[in-house]
Amino acid sequence: MNSLTEENYLKALLALSTNSDEVSINDLAKHLDIKMPTVTSMMKKLASKKLVQYESYKPVKLTKKGKQEAAIIVRKHRLTEMFLVEKMGFGWEQVHDIAEQIEHIKSPPFFDKMDELLGFPKLDPHGSPIPDKTGKIVWKHYEKLSDCKKGDTLMLSAVLNSSADFLKFLNSRNLKLGTHIIIDAIEPFDGTMSVSIGKRKEILSGLVCEKLLVENITH
Repeated sequence: MNSLTEENYLKALLALSTNSDEVSINDLAKHLDIKMPTVTSMMKKLASKKLVQYESYKPVKLTKKGKQEAAIIVRKHRLTEMFLVEKMGFGWEQVHDIAEQIEHIKSPPFFDKMDELLGFPKLDPHGSPIPDKTGKIVWKHYEKLSDCKKGDTLMLSAVLNSSADFLKFLNSRNLKLGTHIIIDAIEPFDGTMSVSIGKRKEILSGLVCEKLLVENITH
């Protein structure tokens, strides 16, 4: 059985390996804000459990077993977030830290029941896919708002940043999943967008547009 710390390393490796299977020790250390020697020591420990492939001075890679175990932790986290929002009335900006604690509970029936009570959701409150019981993750293809063009009609489907500060910002602009956005103008210099959301107008910075994932519903 893996410790809480080991689970956090596995989850971080999975998050960092979205675009490439290999993760540098330096990137992992920065992501976790932990010193390199400590990270290296943990990689040796995880390698002994056949959870990662590790060689000195080379990037590390999750094994099939490691990926599955990491995905199960993510599953527990995202199910918890969904439960907190849907069944307990928490805001999407409030749930991350609570889920960070609950994800380490070692009770599959607990999370299976949570899944059942929620009606077996595919996505968490931030639009991220919930892995199934085997650890399989089905990714939906969305575009970044920043990659869309003037005149497009879009639906906000997920966020790339689920920090409380960013979600509070979205709340202040009444931007939530399912919101329809029409791009009225794009500033070439920095990607700032003028958009219509229903009958109101908003200005969204290029930085914000980079973190919003949308589905193009232009007819």
